[in-house]
Amino acid sequence: MAKVAQEMVEQVGIDVNELLNKLVRAASAEFTTYFYYTILRVNAIGFEGEGLKEIIEDARLEDRNHFEVLVPRIYELGGALPRDIRDFSDMAACPDAYLPENPRDMKQLLTVLVEAERCAIRVYTEICNMTFGKDHRTYELALAILNEEIEHESWFSEFLGESPSGHFRRGALGASPYTSRFMVAPHNGHQG
Repeated sequence: MAKVAQEMVEQVGIDVNELLNKLVRAASAEFTTYFYYTILRVNAIGFEGEGLKEIIEDARLEDRNHFEVLVPRIYELGGALPRDIRDFSDMAACPDAYLPENPRDMKQLLTVLVEAERCAIRVYTEICNMTFGKDHRTYELALAILNEEIEHESWFSEFLGESPSGHFRRGALGASPYTSRFMVAPHNGHQG
């Protein structure tokens, strides 16, 4: 635990236990989303599905990266991940991104994906609002993740025909352009 970091967060009036709860629940959502996006990606088949696979994979890998960058902050603030994976997955801040009833219906699959991203946007907006101007490290981390989650939502909503996303293909899958600077270990051939 980074004792001074925790003290500074407490001194500005943030309830560290509440913040840790939000961060652990966010990490759980990222971890479970990574798992469910694996299943969704595998089931993106056929002409329509093939176009989605790379985008699902990009979001999936970036969600893994989000989990990886949240964990150090949780421990820096004196928190910990639950010892049991079942307890951890049950506390996710967002609902599970289950494979839809008809996995060949790409609109249903996209709806699952876009709703998962919209939940993540709400989670990180809440963390940003809680830490803005008070806990600079957590704020910057949550803001970086929020930026990527907004892009993920845009990608999936564009496929649903809601509107153009304005985003282009990343240089490398799972590149995490906003959160890569927080990564403590190399991912996909680059270091943060």
